[in-house]
Amino acid sequence: MKNSSRPSKGLDISLITSKPVRVFFNSRTSALILSVIIAIVTTMALQITFAVATVILVVCFVICFATSFLLIFVSLEFLIFRELNKIQKVIENLNKKELKNSIKKIKYNSSFNPLKKITSEIFFFANRKQEEVEELKKLENYRREFLADISHELKTPLFAAQGFVHTLLDGAMDDEEVREKFLKKAAKSLDGLNILVQDLLLLSQIETGEMKMQISSFDMQKLAFEVIEQLEHKAEKKDVKLKLKSPLNLAAKGDRMRIYQVIVNLVDNAIKYGGSVVEIELEKEKDHVLVSVHDNGAGIQPEHLKRIFDRFYRIEKSRNKDKGGTGLGLSIVKNVLDAHDSKIQVFSKIGKGTTFTFKLPIGNMLDVVQND
Repeated sequence: MKNSSRPSKGLDISLITSKPVRVFFNSRTSALILSVIIAIVTTMALQITFAVATVILVVCFVICFATSFLLIFVSLEFLIFRELNKIQKVIENLNKKELKNSIKKIKYNSSFNPLKKITSEIFFFANRKQEEVEELKKLENYRREFLADISHELKTPLFAAQGFVHTLLDGAMDDEEVREKFLKKAAKSLDGLNILVQDLLLLSQIETGEMKMQISSFDMQKLAFEVIEQLEHKAEKKDVKLKLKSPLNLAAKGDRMRIYQVIVNLVDNAIKYGGSVVEIELEKEKDHVLVSVHDNGAGIQPEHLKRIFDRFYRIEKSRNKDKGGTGLGLSIVKNVLDAHDSKIQVFSKIGKGTTFTFKLPIGNMLDVVQND
């Protein structure tokens, strides 16, 4: 009889003993031993009870051995050893970090197997633990990266301000022109440090739920105009043209101040890296307002798209340092929109530009008029 599960491999007790020892104890061996014992006991009992001839005893032994072997082998193979081999395989793959692949290959063909439920529980328990371990490793890597990034971001303005102050204390303070120049540079560095700390506090408050959103209806077009007015001077310095495409009387529902901050961050980011034109587009889609920020810049490489919302993540670290900012803008955008049960999406083509989009529920324009 062909055994598809290869019982001849046996059960590996090294999983228990932590030693590379393999015991060849499987369904075939077990069935053979038990069949011989049953056949011998049956034949001896028959001889003692009925005192039959030797030929009959031999025939009885053979028949008893064959039937016992067949029944025991099938029972052990399909009810016990096959499932034990699966469990052993899962544990081996768990040690090799290949657990998910092994679980996908497992198929149950026997509905009467008493070990099926136990085996299934072990498989999925091990799979869940493996996922937890992988998630903990990702969080540990994220923690290390975050600590390294925050240390670097805090060190830069602190060292700059410290250098200017010490230079003044070492004698440069007597020169009025130098004193004013260095004090302004020190103040600028400390202002940047303050912005960084404020952004970190904002992220922390959003993620921990300490910041409650003030949800109300507001004029989306008016808000977009305010963003353009806020960033128009900065765009002119970069030779970037700001545009707005929007229908009249379009209201959205959300925290107006936070949505304003979201669009400011997206437009500001586009001004820095987005080419010559940045456009805010507002569209009405059934019960939602679709907000898009387009630019015609160089685009973002596909390998960076999944990480641009991470804290301090920079595509080109040296160039981005010159562009300014805390490196937290897009992370704030994502967290604010998550708090609104909305998702930020990004579409980018190399050489053709980038588009960020998100949706907000339609607001009531009557409420907007009353609030104004």
